[in-house]
Parts: sequence; C-alpha cells; structure tokens
Amino acid sequence: MRASAPALWVSAAAFAAGIALAGTATASRAQPPLRGVADPTQARADYILKCQGCHRPEGGGDARTTPPMRGSVAKFLSVPGGREYLGRVPGVATTDLDDARLASLLNWTLYRFDMGNLPDDFRAYTADEVGRLRRAPLRTEASRVRAELITRMPNGESPGK
Repeated sequence: MRASAPALWVSAAAFAAGIALAGTATASRAQPPLRGVADPTQARADYILKCQGCHRPEGGGDARTTPPMRGSVAKFLSVPGGREYLGRVPGVATTDLDDARLASLLNWTLYRFDMGNLPDDFRAYTADEVGRLRRAPLRTEASRVRAELITRMPNGESPGK
C-alpha cells in the first residue's frame, strides 16, 4: 500500500524536525555552559567587531604588533597582576562596550582561545570588576607590563611561543 503525498510530506517534516531537535540536543551537550558569558552569540559578534581586526579570526595575532591569544591568553591568569592586566590592556579597557558586555567578551575570549590553560579555580570576570579595571587603562606601558608578567609565568612559559 502506497502512502499519499500529504502523508509523505508530514512524515518527512516530522523526520526533519526530529533531526533538528537531535542536533540541538547534541550541540548543547557538546558546548558546556560558559560561566560569565551571558550570550555567546553576542560575545562572538563583539569579538568580530572589536578584536578580530588585530587579533585575527582564530586569535593568532601577528608577530610584530598584536600578541596572539590562541593557546596563551589564559596563562596570564596564573601570575599575580595578570588578571588585572587582561582587563586593562588598551583594546579592552577603551572599547565602547558597556561593562557587562565587555566582561562577557573577556570570558568568551578566554574560553574560546585558551580553555586548556584556564585555572581550575577560574572566576569569570564580572561587570563590576571590568568597570573598576578599565578606569585605569594601560597605555604605552602595556608592552612592558606584558613582558614582566611573562617572566613570572610558571615553567618559563611565554604566551604565543
């Protein structure tokens, strides 16, 4: 017995909906919640608009002027002053995002580009913390502060190397 055309359409639509739901469930299981990232889609868009021009789509930076983030940015959280540094670097502290969106962007960046180096006791940046840090942005001294922090990293690890 052959099914009618409308019945086939309904079956095909139900099958497609089931596949879509299964894909959503799989995607949500594969992507753990990111503490401190209110909206990952917005954080990614903010990265594209505010950071990607210099740090590149995959966080690689360049060899001369923009430090890489991929595989290295969370290493700053392992040294005294490193957490503060990340909130005070010029491109972070002076961006036109509000404190909440900037905190979300900072957290997203850490998860996206260097989850493997996040400390076990990682505390997500908050809007209040970001607001406090960005009131004292690093300017010309940013490179010197970065270099000093790198010398204090465990095992002589240098971000971006």
